Amino acid sequence: MDLSKIKDIIKLMDDHELSSFELEQDGIKVKLQKGGAQAAAAAAPQIAAPAPPTAPADAVTAEDTQEIASPMVGTFYKSPSPDSDAFVKVGDSVDEGTTVCIIEAMKVMNEIKAEKSGVIQRVLVDDASPVQFGQPLFLIS
Repeated sequence: MDLSKIKDIIKLMDDHELSSFELEQDGIKVKLQKGGAQAAAAAAPQIAAPAPPTAPADAVTAEDTQEIASPMVGTFYKSPSPDSDAFVKVGDSVDEGTTVCIIEAMKVMNEIKAEKSGVIQRVLVDDASPVQFGQPLFLIS
């Protein structure tokens, strides 16, 4: 990629008020970010976190539940393909080692497995949503 193309991308970023841009093409990866860490930190408070799900009246108490958390940053998928049924849904019994979802990270599909046997009480993430390391995905009891 030549310098003129990078300058064009920077102009597009300015014109559209973008703070970061990433492109991978023919084995070359370009990542542009304005302002470095300070700009990213300043922008973070502007992004509203999703409201925590409200618990139904008959919800299992916190003492009876355990979280299945994301072991990585990526995109959460509840099923192996858009046409397939979800790996698990609320009320399903799972054994230790049962696949409960997929997290796509860097174009690799990673199966996430239950670490204990139990019943899925809640699914805490919407399909095709970005997730962070350690973010709770499911409640199991």
